[in-house]
Amino acid sequence: MLSMIQQHHIKYLHQYKGLSLRAIARETNHDFKTVKKYAYKEDDNSLPSERKKIKGSKLDPYKPLIDQWLQEDMKAPKKQRHTGARVFHRLKAMFGDDFNVSYRTVQYYVSTKKKELYDANEGYLPLEHSPGTAQVDFGSYTYQDESAGVEKEGYYLNLSFPYSNAGFMQAMPAQNQECLLQGLKQIFEYIGGVPKKIWFDNLSAAVISIYKNGERKLVPQFEKFALHYNFQPIFCNPNSGHEKGHVENKVGYHRRNFLVPIPIIKDMNAFNQSLLIRCEEDMKRPHYRKEKQIATLFEEDKKPIWELPKTSFDVHRLIKARADKYGKVRFEKNRYSTSPSLASQEVWLKITYETIIVLDDEYHMVVEHQRLYGENLESMKWIPYLDLMARRPKSFEQMPFFRELPDPWQDYLSYTSKKKEALRLLSQIIKEEGDIETATQALVESIKLGQTDTDSILTTWYRITGKLEDLPEIQISEHLKQEEVFEANWTSYDQLLGGGVK
Repeated sequence: MLSMIQQHHIKYLHQYKGLSLRAIARETNHDFKTVKKYAYKEDDNSLPSERKKIKGSKLDPYKPLIDQWLQEDMKAPKKQRHTGARVFHRLKAMFGDDFNVSYRTVQYYVSTKKKELYDANEGYLPLEHSPGTAQVDFGSYTYQDESAGVEKEGYYLNLSFPYSNAGFMQAMPAQNQECLLQGLKQIFEYIGGVPKKIWFDNLSAAVISIYKNGERKLVPQFEKFALHYNFQPIFCNPNSGHEKGHVENKVGYHRRNFLVPIPIIKDMNAFNQSLLIRCEEDMKRPHYRKEKQIATLFEEDKKPIWELPKTSFDVHRLIKARADKYGKVRFEKNRYSTSPSLASQEVWLKITYETIIVLDDEYHMVVEHQRLYGENLESMKWIPYLDLMARRPKSFEQMPFFRELPDPWQDYLSYTSKKKEALRLLSQIIKEEGDIETATQALVESIKLGQTDTDSILTTWYRITGKLEDLPEIQISEHLKQEEVFEANWTSYDQLLGGGVK
């Protein structure tokens, strides 16, 4: 059985490059029957009549290539552009007898496509869009981070469908490669399919460079993502934002309707799920021009889209980094701790849109950080360092990372006679989903109360964090219950006191 990448490569060559099955077999060195199996494999439950309907015109496999030639012509002199005859002869030369399409069919398609591309001689894309095509763009917004209590700048990915005027959005911390792919993946999974063609800007998360002939060198992970989900990425000409004007309008619409007033976000994942639901609810309104609801038109948009692949794409990058003498690595101008045992060694960083996972040279996880967005920030996971210090309590003060502990802990660890227990306490607090700040607060409060033993510090930390369990109500046995209630008579005491005064 072929790997997932090989299967998608065959489908890509057949459906987007327009190669014949025999040509694919020659290029990939796979058996003809194997190529045929995966070239047409879409839904194992599809009826034969449905597959025949999908096949369509004999020219369909070659249309993406023709479109590419005609789009590239827009940057060429008028007298050096393809005619219907030139397109026909080029295809015949490239595919030989496998190209079994009439001259008239090719000429008609080229004429129709040129009218779309050269509307008003401006090179604008047509106002009428076929169902199932989509456009992508980012927008920026401000939000209130409830946990941090501060305002932050963020971005939101927009995927719009020009035919129906449907649109979906996902909030992301940046416009990087992982945020682009993760946002698309979440939208694909929500709508239950993948548009066959998606228009993009030449954003750095997808495009490394643009050559003089208009070809693009794509980011490998983006290219792999597009192949996995089997969509054809189409990129606008530089400085030609009008080519995806629908999504640019949708960016503003989403901001005005879903991000005003400034949203207060506690959980970004929950917020994104609510955005998808609100976008779907928003489709229950009439199209601005067509006499139908957007939701009804979106059902037409969904008919030609691809089904989701059986396996979900794991959005991440894997890069190598070298830890410094403190066991810390730098990524995008920020620092992340690893382990003191990895000081001055190379490690692997598995990078997602929200996490940085440090792996050793055998790909075993060392520690996981929340990804930092900004500059000169640091994420410190103390457990690997504290465990080492606990094993070497006599020499831990000479370890370089000891000086990175908060001052109260440095002072406490310097004078306490139970250094190992104190280090284990600090490690225990952090392992129990605590942090160095609350651990320091618990230490300072305990010292003020004159309690410096580790049990008292831990109890204080439990109180501060609300982790103290409610004590159960004491159940008194029936035979111990007091039936008669006694009341104190204070007269005798008054007489005694009075007598004492006399």
